[in-house]
Order: sequence, then C-alpha cells, then structure tokens
Amino acid sequence: MTLLCLPPLLPLSSYNGQEALPCLLPIAMLQSTVVSPSPPKALQLNLGFSSFLATNQNQSRSSSSRRRRIFISQTRDGSVHGGVRVKTTSTTSSNGWRQSMFVGTKPALEDSILSVSGIDVLTDVPPNVVFTPIPNSSAAFLGATSQNATSQSRHVFKLGVLRDVRLLSLFRFKLWWMIPRVGSTGSDIPVETQMLLLEAKGKEGEEDTASYILFLPVLDGEFRSSLQGNASNELELCVESGDPAVVASESLKAVFVNCGNHPFDLVNESMKTLAKHFGSFALRETKQMPGMLDYFGWCTWDAFYQEVNPEGIRDGLRSLSEGGTPAKFLIIDDGWQDTSNEFQKEGEPFVEGTQFGGRLNSIEENNKFRSITKVVDGDKPSGLKDFVSEIKNTFDLRYVYVWHALLGYWGGLVPNAPGTKKYNPELRYPVQSPGNLANMRDGSMDSMEKFGVGMIDPAKAYQFYDDLHGYLVSQDVDGVKVDVQNILETVSAGLGGRVSLTRRFQQALEKSIATHFQDNSIICCMGQSTDSIYHSKISAITRASDDYYPQNPTTQTLHIAAVAFNSIFLGEVVVPDWDMFYSRHEAAEFHAAARAVGGCGVYVSDKPGQHDFEILKRLVLADGSVLRARYPGRPSRDCLFVDPVMDGESLLKIWNLNKCNGVIGVFNCQGAGSWPCLEHVIQVTASDELSGKVSPADIEYFEDVSGKLWTGDCAVYSFKNGYLCRLPKDKSFAVTLQTLQCDVYTVSPIKVYKQIIQFAPIGLLNMYNSGGAVDRINFSSDDSSCVIHIKGRGAGSFGAYSSSKPKSCLVNSKDEGFEFRGDDNLLTVTIPATTSSWNVSFCY
Repeated sequence: MTLLCLPPLLPLSSYNGQEALPCLLPIAMLQSTVVSPSPPKALQLNLGFSSFLATNQNQSRSSSSRRRRIFISQTRDGSVHGGVRVKTTSTTSSNGWRQSMFVGTKPALEDSILSVSGIDVLTDVPPNVVFTPIPNSSAAFLGATSQNATSQSRHVFKLGVLRDVRLLSLFRFKLWWMIPRVGSTGSDIPVETQMLLLEAKGKEGEEDTASYILFLPVLDGEFRSSLQGNASNELELCVESGDPAVVASESLKAVFVNCGNHPFDLVNESMKTLAKHFGSFALRETKQMPGMLDYFGWCTWDAFYQEVNPEGIRDGLRSLSEGGTPAKFLIIDDGWQDTSNEFQKEGEPFVEGTQFGGRLNSIEENNKFRSITKVVDGDKPSGLKDFVSEIKNTFDLRYVYVWHALLGYWGGLVPNAPGTKKYNPELRYPVQSPGNLANMRDGSMDSMEKFGVGMIDPAKAYQFYDDLHGYLVSQDVDGVKVDVQNILETVSAGLGGRVSLTRRFQQALEKSIATHFQDNSIICCMGQSTDSIYHSKISAITRASDDYYPQNPTTQTLHIAAVAFNSIFLGEVVVPDWDMFYSRHEAAEFHAAARAVGGCGVYVSDKPGQHDFEILKRLVLADGSVLRARYPGRPSRDCLFVDPVMDGESLLKIWNLNKCNGVIGVFNCQGAGSWPCLEHVIQVTASDELSGKVSPADIEYFEDVSGKLWTGDCAVYSFKNGYLCRLPKDKSFAVTLQTLQCDVYTVSPIKVYKQIIQFAPIGLLNMYNSGGAVDRINFSSDDSSCVIHIKGRGAGSFGAYSSSKPKSCLVNSKDEGFEFRGDDNLLTVTIPATTSSWNVSFCY
C-alpha cells in the first residue's frame, strides 16, 4: 500500500480530541480530504473517521455524476431486501410495550432521491452531495463538495428538497440558546438547526407505519455544521470554521443521518455511534453525576442580581431553613468577583448593557466578601473561605458553587492587570456568524461586540482554570457554574477556528474540574452550540433553556416547552438544567411541576422571605433532598411534532421514570406567549381550557419498571385532583387544563401477588413526583398470608392501589392505622414527620 507523509496543517491531536495520529496514512484514506501545506490553512477533514469510511468514498464520488436514489431500508422481520439481510436490534418487551429500533440495510444512491423504506425524504439531491454509508449500520454521513472547488471558511450547500413530512427542528435562536420549531417542509427549518427529526408515514393499512429520520449536523474536522431551509423548500447545509485562514472546498461527513421506528431509541443509538467514532464527547449515562442534583438548592441571581452580598445570602438560607425546606446546595452567582468596568462611571446613571463590559481583575473575591474581624490580638482579615465555612456550618449546606464566565467574566480579563497579565489577555471584538445574525440578536452579545472581550491566551487556558479553581477549593468552595461558553466561536479568527478553540478551552476546563473538584462539580451554561456539546467529555450538567425571566409573563410557558424539547438532544450528553425559578410567582407551580418530572436539579432564586412553602414542600423533603426522576424529562411521542405553545389545541406531556413507576406531567402552555424568530406569527387563539388525552403508553421504556408480575393494567394517580384510577396500558383518559395549569400523574404497574392480591405503590401523595419516594417493593407469603413490603423515603401520606383491604399495616415495624377508599381502591398510611426513610408493610 502506498503511504503519504503529511505535514500537519494544525496539530494532529486537535482533529478528533485524541492523541496525535501518525502522519503516515494510506493514500486511499485521503481521497476526500483537502491538503495544502501552505497558508491559508486547508482543512484535512476528520482523519479519525477515514479508516471506516474510506471504502465507501470512491464509490460515492464516482457515482456523483449519475442520477441517484438514496435508500435507507428497514423491515420488521429481518427479511432479505436486494440480497442483503436486514439486521434488527430488538428492545421489545414480552408485552409489546416498547417498539424496536431497527438497523436498516446499507444505503444506495439512485435518481437524486433520499428515501427511507420507500418513502421519499429528499428529492432533487444535487450531484455534488456525497452520501457515505456507515458499515453495519442504518446510518450514513451526508456531505458536499464545492462545485467550483473553491476553498472557503464558510460554505452553504443544498442537500435536496424536503416536503410533506412532520418535522421537529432544534435551532439556536440566539448565540447561546436553542428552541424547537415544528413544520412540514424545508422552508420551515430555521437557520442554525442543530437537530432535525422527521416523521414519515408508510403505506396505508400497514401497522406501525411511522418511520423517523434523524439529521445531526456534526463537527467535520475543524468545521462546524448546521442545517437550514430556504424558500424553495430545500434543505441546506452550512459548514464554517470561524477563521478566514481555515478553509476547505468540501465537507464530506458534515451531517449524520440515521433512521428507525422509535424516536427516542433513534436519538440514543445515534449519539452512541457518534460518541464512539468521534471520541470527543461522552454520553450522560457514562458520566459522574454531581451530588447536588439530588438536593434542593438556592441561587442568588434573581434574588440579588449583581448586588449579592454575604448578609443577603445568610438571610435567604435562614428563611428557607425556617420554612422547612432547607437549601443544601447554594450557587453564589455573578457579583462575588473582583472586577472593574471602565464603561460604568461612579455617580453616572446606569446604562443598560454596560454591565457586560466588566472585566476580571484577579481570581479572588471582591471587597463585599472581605471584611476585618476584631480579635484579641488585633485585626484578622476575613474572606471568602471564612464566609463559606460559616454558612456551611450554620445552615448545614452540603455544596457551595460560585459563578464565573468561561473567560473569567463577561468582558474577559483586564489586560495587563497584576492579577491577570500572566494569562496574556488580549482585547478582541467578537464577530458573529451570518447564521447567528439571521436569527435573534442578544443584548449581552451586542454589548460585548461594542466593548470587546479580554481574551485569555489559549495556551494559558489551563493555567487560568487551574489557578482559579485551585483558589476556590482553598476557600472551601465545592464547584462552579461556568457561563458565557459560546463566546469562543465569535473570537476564533486567527486562533485556528471555532471548533479548535472550543476544543482547547473545553479540555482545559474539564481537566481543571477533574483535578480540583472530585464530585465533577460543574454546571455549564450559555453553551448550547454543537461546538461545545460535541466536546463535552466530563461535564454532566448543561443549561437547556434561555434564562428564567420572572418579570416577563410571556416566557413562562416557552421556558418549559423549550427545555422539554431540547432535552431530546441535550439529554443524551448531559443532565439538562432547567434553571432557577421563583416559588412565589403566578407560574410557580407550573415551573415546580416541570422540574419534578424533569429529572434535573431543583433550585429556586427567591428573595429572602419571599417563598411559597406549600409549593416547595411538594418538591423538597424535610432533609433537603428531592425526589429526582431517573432520566431527562422529554415530550411524549404524540407531542414531538406539534406546537404546544402556539397551535391552540395541544397540551404538552413530559414523561419520565422512577425506580418503580412512571410519571407524566401535563402542561397547558397555550395562549401565554409566542416563539421568537417567526416571520409571520400565526397564533391560533386558544380557549381558556384545553382538553387532551393521557395514556400509560405515553411513558417510554415502562417495561423497565413493570416486571414479570404485571397484570398489564396501571394505577394512575392525579396529583391535582387526588384521584386514583385503574387503566389498561394502552387506554387513555381525558385531561382538561386552563392556561398555565398543569397536573402530574404517577403511573404504577399493578402487579399480582399470591395470585389474588393486586397492588401498585403510588408513593408520597403530598409530592409532585409521588413515585420518586418509592425505592423498592417485594413480598413474602405463606399458605395463609401475604405481606407486601415497600421501601422508600420522606414523610407524608403514602398511597397505593390495592384490590382489597389489608388486615394490618406496619411502618418501620410499628403498627400504624391506615385508610382504604373503596370507590377507587386507594390505600393510604401516614409516614410520621420525623421519619426520613421507611419500610411499609401491608399484611393480607
């Protein structure tokens, strides 16, 4: 085999986040790369992928001049199509609850049409589009070559015409944040789409005819990809490096395409495939989860904004503790750092936006968190460490996090300041990509473009994080919230481009986190670009929405819907963070219930003394822990392609699982706001009340909790109405809610014990996520009796479905009275307030 020695155009270790690759590569592996040893830098795309894609490239390129038809074929029975046996990966349970995800045959090219199971998805596929199947998979890569072989730092390629499908797009409407958009044609796909999911129906009369096609624009070497539509209903691919010196004439593996008949399996399997081949990011399920996720928290931001101070923090922690919902987790948000701002003059009126011109003077705290304490032998300096230690001891805090921006502060570092000059900060003025500018402008970004950013020397990034985090650990701080992460893509010119720059900073940040914070204690924020997502190797929590805006009534429903839909994508890589909220607010219960089913951390930002403890006690146990569901909360399957905010008819259903049951939150998001970035806002007038259907089948993967003794029926408990009903797994019931109303349904599998007793634990009826309190259920029996044992935690009213009234009840081996409601078979017993964990036994 002939080998070619390449001089590295950029450090080879930067191409895929791994160790440097050998520069001796088979010529066959370089057929579709652009190679130029002299400036401007030409891009060598994705060398890490070449070994398993090279066998397909020659065939794909040679057929590009012919009319092509692209098939992704799948069958349900493993039958042979075109001489190729279709492999299946079955995850169907014995009761048929969950559908399989099928791996289809290898794609084919024909007649300029991309098809799935005989359904045309893209038509009029241009001849410069390159389609590269991935061996032993239903997946493939889409890419394109410049028709005039022009090397540029940004290309927009047409991929084909898209019509007559149901589609869901997750796109960046601002530099920092994603929201969903649904539609039916290519023109409905916004600029900066980072995930595109299609639903295509098969022939009439066929069972289970829905097929799902997933398009994931990825990182191809030093280029970042996104999707968009145009007025001609064409799907377009945008690839860009963010650096005029980093150019290419083609991007062959820019979009990952996969298909299946189970949408959540499809996304999961696709992200597994990408994680394995890229090696630059890891899946959520493989990451260490920070301990703060399981405890109630308080963030200082909306309580104080930048005026946060030690006395205010003490007041807030005290009022939460005295009310019976003690915070065990604290975020000291923006306002604690040593900063200066040349655009804010003392004595002059505040000008909105100038706060984003502030820069970091040093890694230490500001004077608000420093004081002089009188002691017997003189004055003793008291700083951040003394304050953190004090509030931990006084309020029994487990975790104290502090906020900082990725570049230190909004405006980066002060150049040449004594505390920052060793990081070689350089003033740079951000430049946004055309894609970002085509959507919604952001006030903070506008300010940073005007005032500039003190950019840390990339070679000094680790030193900066190591110094900062090392100092914070010495101050008894347990973790950090790292904000403003997407700023890197706007300052990457001359630094190797956005992908390379993000990789360098992300690796430096995560290395420092691993070195200093043993609990993987980091919350990422303002980092919803795929540059960051596909470099998330360690970070386990990322904000999944725009900020919570307590003063804006039109954003409350959007916030809930955005997080739920964004979690379809983000939830494969991280635990989506739902942000803080006010517990005393007109939408407080709406937010609280969403977090109860979100599988996320739970924290508020109440002003001291401004709490609704009735709501908080439905989320927080007396010991400060929360009943967190197991997975990221996502929309039910029948909600994926509807607009729960603006179509005037759809309720939003969010499903999740606990250890022994499922949960569904139902939300009326209609009539209280409208999505941004719509050219023509057509919002159907919603009535004050909307009705919809809810079914146990809305909960995916329910067989994980149903077990072998399941009758096939479920006990469904409404938190709002306090009513229990029995329902077959495939049946539904009606729900009616007003705007900004919600309900949470615990769905527990009814199991049969000793052939006659049918039983299903609900959990703590006083909590939104009642079933989260149940850790385990088992039973013991003899010839004359049967005892059902439930282990769980938290005080309040424990409830269960029981087909008959038990003879007696024990709570932690002590006889307790119980109630049995014959009209709906609800069995209840009170768990004493002094009990944190319990074993409840019902004797039959």
